[in-house]
Amino acid sequence: MVVKVYGPTYASPKRVMVCLIEKVVKFETVPVDIFKGEHKDPEFLKLQPFGALPVIQDGDYTLYESRAIIRYYAEKYKSQGTDLLGKTIEERGLVEQWLEVEAHNFHPPTLNLVRNVLFAPLKGIPSDQKVIEESDEKLGKVLDIYEERLSKSKYLAGDFFSLADLSHLSFGHYLVNQTGRGNLVRERKHVSAWWNDISGRPSWKKVLHLYKYPV
Repeated sequence: MVVKVYGPTYASPKRVMVCLIEKVVKFETVPVDIFKGEHKDPEFLKLQPFGALPVIQDGDYTLYESRAIIRYYAEKYKSQGTDLLGKTIEERGLVEQWLEVEAHNFHPPTLNLVRNVLFAPLKGIPSDQKVIEESDEKLGKVLDIYEERLSKSKYLAGDFFSLADLSHLSFGHYLVNQTGRGNLVRERKHVSAWWNDISGRPSWKKVLHLYKYPV
């Protein structure tokens, strides 16, 4: 059965798509144009009552929130494709820890930068310089912690690629390539090597080839 992935083909849905490719799960995308308000249509709200993206349909099973979705598929197909969870309960704990770090420490300032540096000018609205400065500072401190961690292990949860690394790809791509903040990664030796590794994976290259970023 082919999994349906609803959402615009950028940002968070890419987190889901790269996970499905790593797990060798067939999927198809169902475009939802947020700029036309399609995420607020009554039919879509039956799938996702908050009107947010992405959403997956796996047969009769519907799930939303991208990190919940990648956890679900990493567990459902644990013995298929790339092991993204770790082989021991201790490794799983570290994967979950760094997934939380990504969600609560890396993502918020990165999202603020994407909104204010990249999308605000495209929409013709003023950027919030205070938010930009605060986000630059916060993200720098977060990446200092990453640098320390990655000086001791190849990946965030250990010496194996996991959901914790994968989850950084969609907005990490914006940060490094489209906001003029690539230096935040490149000036940190171990973070830079880690980013080169994870962004060079065939699964991520395939996602970028098939589903372009909008800008």
